[in-house]
Amino acid sequence: MMSDLSGLLTIDRIDAALNVPNKKGLFQLLATAASRRTGVPAKQIAAALTEREKLGSTGFGAGVAIPHGKIEGLDRVFGYFARLNSPVDFHSVDGLPVDLVFLILSPPDAGADHLKALASVSRALRDRNTVAKLRGARSRDAIFALLAGTESLHAA
Repeated sequence: MMSDLSGLLTIDRIDAALNVPNKKGLFQLLATAASRRTGVPAKQIAAALTEREKLGSTGFGAGVAIPHGKIEGLDRVFGYFARLNSPVDFHSVDGLPVDLVFLILSPPDAGADHLKALASVSRALRDRNTVAKLRGARSRDAIFALLAGTESLHAA
């Protein structure tokens, strides 16, 4: 089972070695990175992520989190992937700290596209094999190949 998240992700939206002290610091860095690429103010993005997190942790277990939010000023669903150098406490369902994070930001009216993006990402990141490969990937290119599904072309 291969993922194809290339519609959500470009190689410049991957951080293979992010250093963050905690969940709040993670959200701030993700917001800054997303802001640089979307033009939406980082404060607005961080606020949306924090608000969503109050409804329940987006850490869905096994060290993986998919923080997401609806953001005014976006014209399409935006994805950003980060692998953390050291895991942070995320209040995940299984209590494990998180080291793989896939951020999804959507325009407020992108209901179906937002859900589709969430479903694709969670499907990909529930696959133990994919997660193990993401942790072992040596570069941003290797991570992109895994997430964009291009790796399967080479393996065939």
